[in-house]
Amino acid sequence: MALDNTAFSSCPESLSLPVPEKGEEPVEEAPKDAPPTDVQTASEELGNVVTTETAPPTQPSSNNKMTFQAKMAAREAQANQPQKKVQGSGQEWSKFGWARNKRKRQRYVEKNGRCNVQHGNMRETYRYLTDIFTTLVDLNWRCSLFVFVMAYAVTWLFFGAIWYLIAYCRGDLDHLEDDAWTPCVNNVNGFISAFLFSIETETTIGYGYRVITDQCPVGTMLLLLQAILGSMVNAFMVGCMFVKISQPNKRAETLVFSRNAVISLRDDKLCLMFRVGDLRSSHIVGANMRAKLIKSKQTQEGEFIPLDQTDISVGFETGDDRLFLVSPLVISHEIDVRSPFWDMSHAQLEKEDFEVVVILEGMVEATGMTCQARSSYLAEELLWGHRFSPMMTLAEGFFDVDYGAFHHTFEVDTPSCSARELALVAARLDAHLYWSISSRLDEEKWEDPNVTEPTGKSTDSESIREGDRPTFTVGGVTHTQDQSVVGEQNGSVATDQSESEA
Repeated sequence: MALDNTAFSSCPESLSLPVPEKGEEPVEEAPKDAPPTDVQTASEELGNVVTTETAPPTQPSSNNKMTFQAKMAAREAQANQPQKKVQGSGQEWSKFGWARNKRKRQRYVEKNGRCNVQHGNMRETYRYLTDIFTTLVDLNWRCSLFVFVMAYAVTWLFFGAIWYLIAYCRGDLDHLEDDAWTPCVNNVNGFISAFLFSIETETTIGYGYRVITDQCPVGTMLLLLQAILGSMVNAFMVGCMFVKISQPNKRAETLVFSRNAVISLRDDKLCLMFRVGDLRSSHIVGANMRAKLIKSKQTQEGEFIPLDQTDISVGFETGDDRLFLVSPLVISHEIDVRSPFWDMSHAQLEKEDFEVVVILEGMVEATGMTCQARSSYLAEELLWGHRFSPMMTLAEGFFDVDYGAFHHTFEVDTPSCSARELALVAARLDAHLYWSISSRLDEEKWEDPNVTEPTGKSTDSESIREGDRPTFTVGGVTHTQDQSVVGEQNGSVATDQSESEA
């Protein structure tokens, strides 16, 4: 039976799977005419909504020669194939084999050390004015330069206007050409000249052309006031600029952290390691390293704590957190029972969502100010089974550090289990070795005739039967041993045999 073109217009040429918004129930759109049987079967197998759109007829291609059921079978086969995970690709594969962007986690601390936190809805803004000096120092350079210029310009204009007002009220501007008139300030004939006199007074330039006379006591008091306030403005603004310029924040730019952290074995124990270095020849005095785990958690009472901070030991008990940072160092955190990574394996690490913040504090040798450098590592930035490449070589008379290999790592053999499982395996091996050695010693003790010899002597007071308690003579002294002790020793041999069979 021949089919007209209207029947094919309702058949979908491509499968579209829209994602319904929250609160909406997916509704299957069905055409008025009954769809073919194969289309209904494919939609029931997928369990998703299949929407059809009427499109103008297009040029037939090679893919259109395949049936719709064959297309769906090929697409499902492609989706079921294992996809290789590419590190740093930023994409993950969906159920049907289509690539979609992977959700990027928001950092709490950026790689350059900037804290990604913004404070909002602060109503008590007057508290910033109580500490105006720190407020001005914390401003960015654009605002700081604007405040610096405006502080001088406003004081100059303010006192210039007062000098002009004094000249206007005394009538000095009306007697400019009168030689017998003594003005308050010589050669002040307008606002511009009064403004210039204010600048010369506050900056103590003193060209000598515009001078105050002794016939104006109000001008004398204003001169003293401007000199005092001008000195205070100079001290305040110059102090702010000096502190801002000498801030140790820029010193932290030369303290570098490795791009990735690694997890590998060190002395048969899993360790989390990262590298830190100082690019300057002037050292950081009293360098101290700290680390924090930033991860949201929920307590047993149901309280949700966002971005909970947990200490990560980097050698506080042993003093390894105090660094002599002359050359790049690898900071190590041993994953033990107190570590938050105790139960974390390689497979679980790929599913976790956390951030490790590392903080380096110390005193700048040149200025004596305290400096702090920060960085962070996300879960995908922790490389399991890697180790840092060496970067120090011995040259003639000195040690050469190659910072080109600062971020380089290489793969090493590392178990993919957690530190807890690794400790359990090590404990079982130690226990098996202990029982094996003790059983061998017991066998040698029972089989050596020189150490233990049975004796048949007995006294009237001590009648001992040979079947109940064996008697041994060691060094001329007769000792008896209970059957329970013998059973325990034989039990050790049996335990060793059961352990070996297991």
